[in-house]
Amino acid sequence: MAAPEQVRRNVTPVRVVAVHGDARSERADALATEEPLEIRAQGPGQEAQRVAVTMRTPGGDFELAAGFLFTEGLVTADDVRRVAYCDDLDDEEQRYNVVTVTLARPFDVDRLSRNFYATSSCGVCGKASLDDIAVRCDVVPPGFTVAADVLVSLPERLREAQRVFDRTGGLHAAGLFDGDGSALSVREDVGRHNAVDKVIGEQLLAGPVPMRDRVLQVSGRASFEIVQKAAVAGIPVVSAVSAPSSLAVDAGGRLGVTVVGFVRDSRCNVYTHPDRIV
Repeated sequence: MAAPEQVRRNVTPVRVVAVHGDARSERADALATEEPLEIRAQGPGQEAQRVAVTMRTPGGDFELAAGFLFTEGLVTADDVRRVAYCDDLDDEEQRYNVVTVTLARPFDVDRLSRNFYATSSCGVCGKASLDDIAVRCDVVPPGFTVAADVLVSLPERLREAQRVFDRTGGLHAAGLFDGDGSALSVREDVGRHNAVDKVIGEQLLAGPVPMRDRVLQVSGRASFEIVQKAAVAGIPVVSAVSAPSSLAVDAGGRLGVTVVGFVRDSRCNVYTHPDRIV
C-alpha cells in the first residue's frame, strides 16, 4: 500500500534572511522535513501495541516500520503480513504519523520491556539499559567479496542518488549495492539509522532477506547500531564515508561484518574481516 503523495512531503519550504557581510536579503529556502512516526505491531487477535516513536523524514514509512521491527529483533523476515497507516485516530493531522505492522503470529509484548524512543541523531541512546542494545542474530558467513575500486566508488554513487539532499543539504543517506556497484536501493532521512531501516525494510517487504551479497553504504559514520542492523539482515559489508565507532568495530568483528571507514578519495580503511575486500 503506497502512501498518498500529499503526505510524503519530505521537504518543507521556508523563508530565510541571508546575511553576507553588510548585505541582507530575504529568499526562499527548503528544509528537510522532520516529523514523529509511531510504530505499532499486532498479531492475530491482538490490539496494536505501541512499539516505538522515531523522528523521521516522511517517505518510506512502511519500509521504516518493517525494517525497524526486523533489525531490532522484534520480528522475523517472515512475520510481516501488512503495513498500513492507522485510520482510527481522532487527530487527522497525525493519521500519517502512525503506522501499524500486522504480523502472521502473535506479537511478543514481553520484548517491549526496553524503551524504544529513538531520536534523529542516535537510535541507541533512548534504550533503557545497555543489556538491551545487543540484538541476537547469526554471524554473517564468509564468501562474498567486493573489489576495492568498486567499494571506493560507492560514496559518489550514493551522493548522486540523494535527491532531497540536493534541495536541503540536511539529510543522511543509506544505499544498498551489489558487488558490481549497482544501486539497488537508496533512502534518505534525518536519522542515519532510519535511512538504514528504510533500505532494509524495502528489501524485507520485497522478499530477499538475508542479503548476503550486498554492501551497505552510509553517508556519515558507521555506528554500532548500523553494523548490528546490517548483521541482522545478513549484509556482509558496511561502508562509511566517515569513521566507525569502537563499538561498531567490536560488533563487526563479533558478527562477521566487514566494517570499512573513511571511504573517500579512492582510499579506505578496513577494520574487520578484510578478506572480503579484494
